[in-house]
Amino acid sequence: MNADETPFWRRKSLSEMTDSEWESLCDGCGRCCLVKLEDADDSSRTYFTDVGCRLLDSTTCRCRDYPNRTAKVKDCVKLTPRNINRIVWLPPSCAYRLLADGRDLYWWHPLVSGDPETVHQAGISVRGRVGASEDEVKDEELENRIVSWPARIPKAARKPPSRR
Repeated sequence: MNADETPFWRRKSLSEMTDSEWESLCDGCGRCCLVKLEDADDSSRTYFTDVGCRLLDSTTCRCRDYPNRTAKVKDCVKLTPRNINRIVWLPPSCAYRLLADGRDLYWWHPLVSGDPETVHQAGISVRGRVGASEDEVKDEELENRIVSWPARIPKAARKPPSRR
């Protein structure tokens, strides 16, 4: 494989990517759009809930108003090459996290598979797993909504399905 055939995410650093390349790294899983709780005693400990951001479309696993998300949701974080290593709550399957750590994308990532549905088929996305929107859940109820699955990669997602 010559340099022209090597995918951009293998030949460029995060800071060298164009805006469209950067945006295409998002696999559309929606895990980062789940409401998270931070342990007051241990700021490096983050707990995911099954509660989605008010802008999360739990069927498509995409933001309903991506261009205006940071203005509409006060704690929405815009990922950049400069802040990616400081964000401790990114799920382990996140392409930004993987590439920042020097690892490659999984087989189900749309850039690898060529199909945006593989992130759902691999069980990575939040599709069918969001229990409520943050507008429907009181803050004091969030602790009862903590789930562990967003911080894990399902076994089926680790290896590509065998071809028959």
